[in-house]
Amino acid sequence: MASRVIPVEPFDLIVVGATGDLGRRKILPALFRRFCAGQMSPQARVIGAARSEMSRDEFHDVVAGALREFSPAQACEAGALAGFLDCVDYQAIDARGSSGWPELGEKLTPGRVRAFYFSVGPDLFGDLARRIREFGLVSEDTRIVVEKPFGHDLASARALNAALAEQFEEREIYRIDHYLGKETVQNLMAVRFGNMLFEPLWNSQYVDHIQITVAETVGVGGRGEYYDSAGAMRDMVQNHLMQLLCLIAMEPPAKFEPDSVRDEKLKVIRALDAVSPHHIVRGQYTADPAQPDGAAGYRDEVGNPRSTTESYIALKAHISNWRWAGTPFYLRTGKQLVARSSVINVMFKDAPHSIFGADAGQHANILTIRLQPNEGITLHVTIKEPGPGGMRLVDVPLDMSFAEALGPDGRDPADAYERLIMDVIRGNQTLFMRGDEVEEAWAWTDPVIAGWQSRGDVPKPYVIGSTGPTDADLLMKRDERRWRGINP
Repeated sequence: MASRVIPVEPFDLIVVGATGDLGRRKILPALFRRFCAGQMSPQARVIGAARSEMSRDEFHDVVAGALREFSPAQACEAGALAGFLDCVDYQAIDARGSSGWPELGEKLTPGRVRAFYFSVGPDLFGDLARRIREFGLVSEDTRIVVEKPFGHDLASARALNAALAEQFEEREIYRIDHYLGKETVQNLMAVRFGNMLFEPLWNSQYVDHIQITVAETVGVGGRGEYYDSAGAMRDMVQNHLMQLLCLIAMEPPAKFEPDSVRDEKLKVIRALDAVSPHHIVRGQYTADPAQPDGAAGYRDEVGNPRSTTESYIALKAHISNWRWAGTPFYLRTGKQLVARSSVINVMFKDAPHSIFGADAGQHANILTIRLQPNEGITLHVTIKEPGPGGMRLVDVPLDMSFAEALGPDGRDPADAYERLIMDVIRGNQTLFMRGDEVEEAWAWTDPVIAGWQSRGDVPKPYVIGSTGPTDADLLMKRDERRWRGINP
């Protein structure tokens, strides 16, 4: 099955912070792949902007180095790199001053979509928005793209939204969460709203509970200073896991259009109950004593021997509405775990009565949606175990992986940034967060954090390479449930 590539009109994309890690690792490779696929026109312009003074040719060397490191060699035919570099320019700017802005304006093309990608820290968002307006760089089709974190709490998120709203309308602001650009995440809506099989069962009458797991095998790395002030709750739950929860729990929108989808997601966040303290487990990874030369523990990695910041969190959430009343949602995420895995498990209830007797065993239907790696969907169903000797039941998977079902396009799916950047150019905000959505997510998150800070809670230790602290298992065991395994 070949995917259909729909070219977009020529555009100007200004990547502020293009020489930084995100620009080199994600944004530039995403654009390169879209150029190779024929979606990005050779007449489009990609203008890198940063503090460093460098020539166009010097920036081309930076871009070429990034693509060789982060874009697979087989992504497109030989010679395409030269064509892509023809689209690339550079301009040094001062985010808080006037230097470089008039020159940047001279490089822009009138009459086409103009998008400014803020690949910098949020402390610069307001300054950049003001400079763009002040130096007359705003056209009828101007958009700005901002990366998370969207604030540190509700107050800072409101201040950030207000700073952007002073210069741009909400329809011009694209708050990017790369999780929403993943093919499997988008398939959540296709599975739910495109199949009569699932939607009638998608409620508390048939679903026992839902598990959302985002497990990482890496530590905090070079993000130690930021992460120790944020933790797993702010870094992952408030945005990535919240978005997955919304897509799983939302009502069908009237239409598949930006505000209809985002209105329904907002209703889910507003319906979330406050989380009880005994429904929260926080953890912090420690070095494995059996591996004396292994990875350092969290406190050593961030350089804070008294840190009480969580690198792992598991919690039980409830949504107070007619569809989900009484159905718990279990969320967990952590670093330095046994495997890298992002997965959603929809656990359906047992049959109300088994005609096969206790000897046949107890079995349940599970819908597993794998976000990464090996993106795909598995439905576990119960069948008779082959062979004579009575009725013995076993669970077997009906498995669909993108790599097998979709051929070459499934084996090499587009990166989330490829889809999201093209959506910015198209003016489609469906997969981007709205300002009120961000603020409501913080309004739910802040009391949870304030609660454990006031209680002086300390994260539970867990060994690198494990599934997390044992208290997380007890959280499920109290409800006579258990976590699904963390598998690569």
